[in-house]
Amino acid sequence: MSTTTLRHTDTVLLAPGQHSVSSDTAPVREPAKPWHQWFSLRRISLGIVGLLVIWVLGSATGLIDPQVLPAPWVAITTGTALIENGRLTSNLLTSVQRAGIGLGLGIVIAVVLALLSGLSRLGESLIDGPMNIKRAVPTLAFIPLAIVWLGIGEGMKVTLIVFSVMVPIYINTHAALRGLDSRYQELALSLSLTKGEFITRVALPGALPGFFTGLRLAVTSAWTSLVVVEQINATSGIGFLMNQARLYGQIDIIVVGLVVYAILGVGSDQFVRIAERRALTWRQTLSQ
Repeated sequence: MSTTTLRHTDTVLLAPGQHSVSSDTAPVREPAKPWHQWFSLRRISLGIVGLLVIWVLGSATGLIDPQVLPAPWVAITTGTALIENGRLTSNLLTSVQRAGIGLGLGIVIAVVLALLSGLSRLGESLIDGPMNIKRAVPTLAFIPLAIVWLGIGEGMKVTLIVFSVMVPIYINTHAALRGLDSRYQELALSLSLTKGEFITRVALPGALPGFFTGLRLAVTSAWTSLVVVEQINATSGIGFLMNQARLYGQIDIIVVGLVVYAILGVGSDQFVRIAERRALTWRQTLSQ
């Protein structure tokens, strides 16, 4: 059966796990949830709340030495001052830009490599081995070599973030591609889909669960790598701000930097979770 016949029968090839619908039957979609429901109180980690309570009580009672860990209200005051003088805002924008570029490039490279490796035996033999070697070697171990090759500028910093992002996305996306149901591949062959159509209509939708699993790990890896690379001869960024504060013994600024990193990490993870739920609503429907 050709793709032309497929159009005449008004049947579409959907992502693995989805149900087909005819052109005369409109799909029933669940109403989108208000944004505030995604951030309901029950989703707040009790562990985070517990840490904040311990920090507040320990600082108020004097059990926590302010020279070791400044009180929360001191960190808030310092953070407000840094925002007012523009230091925190400018350095935060630089950090987000570095992480964003590294994450974006890492996602594209990892997905392309996963497709080449997951859909081709030759590609797997050429790509999967080196990627597993990279997985066994921590990204931060490449710092000396990256400095020798790329210097200590922005290129080195972004490259290390890309390296840290690639592995989790590649591993999980590749595994999802290899785990595709053979029935969908046979259906694609019977419909005479081109390679591009198979990738966009079968392979990529079927690999989305694995991709999002890898993306959550990759986002965390991006921020972890950013913390390190921004303290290597950087002239801007949250890591640079923290390193300068270390030289002058400004612990309150260091704590503000840590809090910013924590907010960025938790916030980006929540964003990926929401995107995953919206993209994989068909899995929730099947489980009901």
